[in-house]
Amino acid sequence: MNLNLEILSDSWDCQAEKIGNSLILHGDCFQWFPQVPENSIHAVVTDPPYGLKEYDIEQIVKRENCNGGVWRIPPAFDGHKRAPLPRFTALTQKERAKCHDFFVEWAQLVLRVMRPGGHLFIASNAFLSQLVFSALVAGGWEFRGELIRLVRTLRGGDRPKNAEQEFPDVSSLPRGCYEPWGILRKPMPSGMKVSDCLRQFQTGGLRRTPDGNPFNDVIFSERTPKQEREIAKHPSLKPQSFLRQVVHAALPLGEGIILDPFMGSGSTVAAAISVGVCCIGIERYEEYYNMSRSAIPKLAAISPNAESPKQKTATKEIEVQQLTLW
Repeated sequence: MNLNLEILSDSWDCQAEKIGNSLILHGDCFQWFPQVPENSIHAVVTDPPYGLKEYDIEQIVKRENCNGGVWRIPPAFDGHKRAPLPRFTALTQKERAKCHDFFVEWAQLVLRVMRPGGHLFIASNAFLSQLVFSALVAGGWEFRGELIRLVRTLRGGDRPKNAEQEFPDVSSLPRGCYEPWGILRKPMPSGMKVSDCLRQFQTGGLRRTPDGNPFNDVIFSERTPKQEREIAKHPSLKPQSFLRQVVHAALPLGEGIILDPFMGSGSTVAAAISVGVCCIGIERYEEYYNMSRSAIPKLAAISPNAESPKQKTATKEIEVQQLTLW
C-alpha cells in the first residue's frame, strides 16, 4: 500500500524527519490533529502522560537532580535500583478532573483523524485506568477491552512513607504485577460489519499472530532490557518485545498508518519499522525528539529473538502454570 506520509507533515509547519518507512514530527499533537485530513490514520498505539505535568521541564529537571517533585524516587529493592515514577496517587480531585477533561478533548481530536473501525491501544496504570478509559468513551470511542501486560516493575508495595518502622506489616498499595492497556475502537458506520469495514477502510479487527492464532489480551512482558534503556534514556520506555506484538495486531491487514502522538524516544515507531508497517510519531519535547532520531534505528535493529535469560525463565514458568490450570 503506497502511503503518502508527506501529506500528513506538509500540512503542518514543523520539524520532521523520515526514518525508514515511518515519519517523526517535533511538535504538539493537539496542534497537529486539526490540520490533518479526516480518516487518515488506521490505528493509534501510545503511552501518554497521566499527571499532565510530569513531563514539564521543571519536573524533568527535578527528576534528573533526584529532587523528586511530582516524580517519586523509590528506594532500592533487593539490590535493584528502581526507576522514578510519577506520583499518580498524589493527584488531587482538581487534577483528576483536569486529567479527565484532557483525555475527553484528546479523544475527540484523535477520533476525527482515525478511520472508522480503527483501534486505539493506550497504556495506563491500575490506579488511573478507570478514569482514562471512561474519558475516552465520553470522547466518542467504543471500549473493546483491555490488554494486560504482565510485568513485575517493583513499583508499589512500599510501607507508609515516614512511618515504615511504626507500620512494618502495611503496604500503601499492592506491588504492581501488570500494566493495563485500553483497547478502544472508533465506531463503525451504522449497519456496517467488520468484513465491510475491512474492505472499505482496512480497519475493524485485529491482526492475528504470525502463527495464525488470535491476538491475546494478556502478554507476558519483561522489564525493558538494559540494552534498550542504554539506547533511549526515557523514563517510560516500553520493551520492543512487547510493542512489536501490539503494532503487529493494530493493523488487521498489515497495511495502513499507525500513530503515536506521545512518541517519547520513539519506541513505538521503532517497533513498527521492525515489523514492516508505517508509523507517525509526534513528540513536543525537543530533548526526546532528538533522542528518538538516533534511538529509533538502533531499537528497530534489535533482533526479535534477543530474549533475555530472565524472560525465558519467566515465560517457561507461566507456560507451566497454564498447563497446571488446564
